[in-house]
Amino acid sequence: MPSPQRSVAVLAYDGLSTFEFALAVEIFGLRRPELGVRWYDFKVCAIQPGPLRAEGGVTMQARHGLRAIESAGTVIVPGWRHELDDPPPALLASLRRAHARGARLVSICSGAFVLAATGLLDGKRATTHWRYTRLFAARFPRVKLMPDVLYVDEGQLLTSAGSAAGLDLCMHIVRKDYGAAIANEVARRLVIAPHREGGQAQFVTEAVAPSDAGSPLSPVLDWALQNLREPISVRRLARRAAMSERTFCRRFFAQLGTSPARWLIGQRVIAAQRLLETSALLVETIAERIGMGSAANLRHHFRAQICTTPTRYRQSFSTSKG
Repeated sequence: MPSPQRSVAVLAYDGLSTFEFALAVEIFGLRRPELGVRWYDFKVCAIQPGPLRAEGGVTMQARHGLRAIESAGTVIVPGWRHELDDPPPALLASLRRAHARGARLVSICSGAFVLAATGLLDGKRATTHWRYTRLFAARFPRVKLMPDVLYVDEGQLLTSAGSAAGLDLCMHIVRKDYGAAIANEVARRLVIAPHREGGQAQFVTEAVAPSDAGSPLSPVLDWALQNLREPISVRRLARRAAMSERTFCRRFFAQLGTSPARWLIGQRVIAAQRLLETSALLVETIAERIGMGSAANLRHHFRAQICTTPTRYRQSFSTSKG
């Protein structure tokens, strides 16, 4: 069942960050009848009247004004025109009211400066583009800045790093709202991975990274994904790649930005999500099928990556009738 936060409002302003704005439109604004679910209700809300200039020589006119965010369940700030510009007091007040009534506030790239200016991020984790981290930390010392992550999910407050990381965050939101299967379908349409593997620690589940067909690791990754049930060690993977363990781990990290062990845990959690959505198998059985060994082990890693239990996840996203 989709989240009640599926009413999405993206902010538009003079000097709009075109790419970040387009990310929100692509993920939340396009109709997706092929998915068989009611998709997001989407609107663009201008924070000021008149035609708005966007980067790249684009001019746009929004149908809705700032007041329209009062009814939105999710409000997205797609960057900010300049990190040193103070957001209008009316905008900050509207965001505070939206948060107070339970809305989810999302920032992409430098949009974190707007959320931080509301004071709502004080005492919470957040991130922004790496170029702005020093300035952000100096301006908002009460925010727990996480400079080495792609995005941070603090429940009602979600922030992403540089522009493309906004796409990662948007896909994370889709996964939270509609489950892994729907998120994967959206990712296929976009020709991207549901979650991007990277060299930065993330607070959310990782998904299958698209393997490079020309890489010597490609057949090894494909084999691992087809045999998650088996005990898979670094030594076993290295042998299949005809490499020493040290060389294999070095090349694995260079290509995927993470360790083989962490990657395997991520793929097993994703496999568990799919089985929880599409079958009535017991958690113990799922744990065995995906190579987690025990239900306790699965619950531990599932909660660490998905921030909920397998049972609650199934209650939210199961498509199985028994």
